[in-house]
Amino acid sequence: MKIKTFEFNPLGVNTYVLSDETGECVVIDAACYYSDEQELLLNYLLDHDFVVKHLINTHLHFDHLFGVNLLAERFDLPLLHHPDDAFLLEDIATQMGLFGFPSHHANYRPGRSVDLKEGDRISFGNHTLQILHVPGHSPGSIAFYEAEAAVVISGDALFNSGIGRTDLPRGSYETLTASIRNKLYQLPEETRVYPGHGPYTTIGDEKRHNPFVNMNQQ
Repeated sequence: MKIKTFEFNPLGVNTYVLSDETGECVVIDAACYYSDEQELLLNYLLDHDFVVKHLINTHLHFDHLFGVNLLAERFDLPLLHHPDDAFLLEDIATQMGLFGFPSHHANYRPGRSVDLKEGDRISFGNHTLQILHVPGHSPGSIAFYEAEAAVVISGDALFNSGIGRTDLPRGSYETLTASIRNKLYQLPEETRVYPGHGPYTTIGDEKRHNPFVNMNQQ
């Protein structure tokens, strides 16, 4: 499985394209904001003649949604996400305004969507992603685990030596750290963690060194 990483928009969101030798792929957190970013992502998909099987999001904070409409329309796809984050789509303009984005361009609502829940599976090519519900950063945060490739896309739950912020609507530090310990830390230590922001890490490294999750475990 090949993982292509793009860092998009002023908040540095990681957009991932997962693909394999079959030519099928999935796009996770299409966050391209500027026109050149949108062109870069779209051209990558078209230049490789990918069959885009799924458009999926780890959660629905505005900075992870900027490219959703573009890809949903171009490839006639619904957006797959956890239903507990649907409320975030109701007031994207306010979210954007709090971070200094012009809210009059806040139409980042997909035409169609499909709910994903704990234990669901998404297939593309020769690979299957298992859905892990990891609330705390947002109530509907989910991660995508591919056991054969030993990879988890963690969204804004777990970062390299960090965790997602929990001061946003319906966030909870206690819930997030419990999600990490009970779900992500149960994965094999060699599992590579691809977060929503910043560089990748491994489950083993985070279990040993992440101060935000481990601070109460000393």
